Amino acid sequence: MIHFSLHCERDHEFEGWFRSNDDFDSQTQRKLVACPVCGSHKVEKALMAPSVTTGRQKEKIAVAMSKMVNELKEVAKKVRENADYVGADFAEEARKIHFGETEQRGIYGEASSDEVKSLLEDGVEIMPLPSFPDEHN
Repeated sequence: MIHFSLHCERDHEFEGWFRSNDDFDSQTQRKLVACPVCGSHKVEKALMAPSVTTGRQKEKIAVAMSKMVNELKEVAKKVRENADYVGADFAEEARKIHFGETEQRGIYGEASSDEVKSLLEDGVEIMPLPSFPDEHN
């Protein structure tokens, strides 16, 4: 995918992602690309500086990613240490807590995507607990 900075005939600036330069040209010719502000189909690519990542930038990114993963691991560890594991009963227990049918406490467990969707629709505040490959070794 290629990221382009774009502008219309009225100088509205916006961005778009395309499979290739030819894909952008093809979509523009077929009037599939339109300005999100005014709807104009007269869209052109704006001048862009090339995105070049140096070795030093890659190292900074790797360090930041490693720090972020370690922080997520620490959060997951604290949740597991301070919350009750309810396994496959997570959705039922979360709903009971939310509606005041049982004591307020931290829980974690498993839920299907349908159960998660239903909990969110009911206004139950939940968040996924990350699992990392090295935790299973």
